[in-house]
Amino acid sequence: MKKKVRCGNVDIGGGAPVSIQSMLNADTRDVPAALMQIEALMDAGCDIIRLAVPDFEAAEAFGKIKGELVSMHGESAAPLVADVHFDYRLAVAAIRNGADKIRLNPGNIGGAENLKAVVSAAKERGVPIRVGVNSGSLESDILEKYGGITAEGLAESAVRNIARIEDLGFEEIVVSVKSSKIRMNYDAYKLLDAETRYPLHIGITEAGAGESGMVKSAAGIGALLLSEIGDTIRVSLTGEPVKEVLLAKEILEATGLRNRGIEIISCPTCGRTQVDLERIVAEFGEKLGPLKKKREREGRRRLSVAIMGCAVNGPGEAREADLGVACGGGKGVIFAKGEIVKTVPEADIADELISRIENAD
Repeated sequence: MKKKVRCGNVDIGGGAPVSIQSMLNADTRDVPAALMQIEALMDAGCDIIRLAVPDFEAAEAFGKIKGELVSMHGESAAPLVADVHFDYRLAVAAIRNGADKIRLNPGNIGGAENLKAVVSAAKERGVPIRVGVNSGSLESDILEKYGGITAEGLAESAVRNIARIEDLGFEEIVVSVKSSKIRMNYDAYKLLDAETRYPLHIGITEAGAGESGMVKSAAGIGALLLSEIGDTIRVSLTGEPVKEVLLAKEILEATGLRNRGIEIISCPTCGRTQVDLERIVAEFGEKLGPLKKKREREGRRRLSVAIMGCAVNGPGEAREADLGVACGGGKGVIFAKGEIVKTVPEADIADELISRIENAD
């Protein structure tokens, strides 16, 4: 088990639930826009939110954003992480302006004295540091040693930079070694997991957009989680950050690490299907959205819902789920907790399932 690190009101590692992170693509210096995006991320279920701090105007705005967020939400406000590169003074300023964590690469902020200044400020305020190593920012000597970017090089860079911080008497550390190549990413985290006691922030960096980015993220993050590697995750997709959070939640649900919300089980359809199953599932999913969010906010237990298209696997899957339907001949047989409760016309299936979820415990 990894060391537990406290980031605002969220524990990372030490057996704590795997937390979800995302990063604003709004300009930190635009305080209203940043706050609007933070609210959307919190509403979607984001646990920790990162903001870019490229200059001192952004560092000052970071403090205003943190103040506004705390005034609106108090202790339930999501922790804010300052993402800093190149100028150690920005990290110090962000810490003094209320950052709950700092993300930096110790190798690109200058010499030992610069790192010492950041660690001193973090120690004074009780702020953890994430050592973030990416395939695009490896040190030149490591690139030369391994003949390019490798899993071994990523892990070695992280271990080296952890040691630099430990030498300054600081151990509130989170680590990441992200790559856009799934296999390399997996191998690097496997190596790092064996070499460090600090919690690991996992993800596939620069995964891309749309379906391709989602598949890469699910495959890469899911593989690590199923190997019991990862204490906090960030899905990295081009575009709207809320989509990252929604996918991260789905990954945690699929890997059995988060038992909230509603799991949908549906068959791929075949020549035996005698209903428009694709339409039924789409209609059900559309109507389920608000109800799913409500159950998550209330902390209700996870429900499994099976929507099956024929009599081969349909009755078995529907019976095993909390709620299910086995379809055939323009109608559906509704199951609840393994028992047949009703038969309804095809047009009423989605509404019947929604009605029963609304009244489920």
